[in-house]
Amino acid sequence: MENAESRGFFSRLLHDDRGQDLIEYGLLAFTIGLVGVAAWDAIVTGIGTGYGNWDTGTQNLWDPQPPAGP
Repeated sequence: MENAESRGFFSRLLHDDRGQDLIEYGLLAFTIGLVGVAAWDAIVTGIGTGYGNWDTGTQNLWDPQPPAGP
């Protein structure tokens, strides 16, 4: 009798689709997170380069005048 009950349990487990959406959303969130982690180095490098170029351009705008002589 126990064998028939376990077969029935596993059959119900395989054919039951309740909770499927939750698993799919979890996998989707995991995939998006994995892509974000993989792209993080490129994003950080791009932002750092952009701010570095902006700083250099801003610093080059200022041209100090020589001190006035007596």
